[in-house]
Amino acid sequence: MRALIAFLIAAFVTIGGLPALAADEPDIIFKKSTVFKWLTPNDKLATYGLDDPQVEGVACHFTVPERGGFKGWIGVAEEVSDISLACRQIGPIKFKARFEQGEDVFRQRRSLFFKKMQIVRGCDTKRNVLVYMVYSDRIIEGSPKNSTSSVPVMPWGGQGEVQKCADWVEK
Repeated sequence: MRALIAFLIAAFVTIGGLPALAADEPDIIFKKSTVFKWLTPNDKLATYGLDDPQVEGVACHFTVPERGGFKGWIGVAEEVSDISLACRQIGPIKFKARFEQGEDVFRQRRSLFFKKMQIVRGCDTKRNVLVYMVYSDRIIEGSPKNSTSSVPVMPWGGQGEVQKCADWVEK
């Protein structure tokens, strides 16, 4: 029994305790309680913002449920997969590097070991639109719940020339 506990602690510290990130940690915008708990933290909806690490001028905001209660308090609750996403152009769009269709923009674990949320990016080459999708998955069984947001690559301010996302997608 002690060996199992030691293994779980070691696994949490080396794997589960470290967030798997493609971007920097998102900024918390605000949280709203949804379920009141007497002695432990409430269930909440939390809204975060992050910048696309490879595409300057694009920001995404997502809202995730965060479980309260004792399990949520100590960080072992499995979070649900209901996640919303909105991405927008916030300045001139400049691509920093080539990227693959469906490349990770951000990843975050949503349970102690096996579930993670991912925001991925693609390019609609025909329409010159960046497409972002958020979903969650598990090693054994994922979730069909997802959300999609698109950002047309448009001129910004007095900038006349617009980059084509198709030029930055790895074939």
